[in-house]
Amino acid sequence: MPRSITRKIKPAKPLIVVFCEGESEQAYASFLKKKFSEYAVIKYPQDTGLFDKAKKVFDKEPKYKNNIDVTDEIWFFFDVELKNIGRWDEDYKIIQYLRRLRRKPNIKVRLLMTCGCIEYWLMLHYKMTAPPLQTTAEKDNMISQLEGIEPTYKKGDEVSTSKIAENYPTALVNGEKTLKNLSSQGLPELDDTDKRNAWLFKQCKTFSNVHEAINYLESIKSSGKSK
Repeated sequence: MPRSITRKIKPAKPLIVVFCEGESEQAYASFLKKKFSEYAVIKYPQDTGLFDKAKKVFDKEPKYKNNIDVTDEIWFFFDVELKNIGRWDEDYKIIQYLRRLRRKPNIKVRLLMTCGCIEYWLMLHYKMTAPPLQTTAEKDNMISQLEGIEPTYKKGDEVSTSKIAENYPTALVNGEKTLKNLSSQGLPELDDTDKRNAWLFKQCKTFSNVHEAINYLESIKSSGKSK
């Protein structure tokens, strides 16, 4: 009798795996997971960690390794800071490695970056602003401003983060503005390319591009079907 062959069945919804720098990013990813559960499957490891973590889990952990063929996108959700500028070349090698885990098509790797601290991305849910965000004092001031608008906010808290995140339509508009504002400061292009992302990673100007990931989810929702 012919031997049966087990094949991975492509899920009806896009499968996205998110690697988060910290618990605050995980809290926001949890909101997206619930908000768009009808249109996409969003998963993230219980432990935080970025590029090295991603390579490790896709190399060694069956629940990720065995789903390479049905993984649509891999996201990295993190802050860009001056202290990490020198890591780009090393991290980019892992990005390229992850893309090639599957051929035709490669896996899409998306960088969800925010300058300085995630609280800046959260502040964009209320208003457009673009202060310097690299020193500890500047980051603390942004957190204080956010707490002034949403007093219940605490880092990593899913309830208060979700309350803020419900205003994401405003953040989509403001996030796009932060990128357009950098065009006059040397941003090579607005599209999501390696050249642009390397510039954003290394320059550490005030911006967030998290809105691009949500725009992708919204596009799936609008189409009424998966990819």
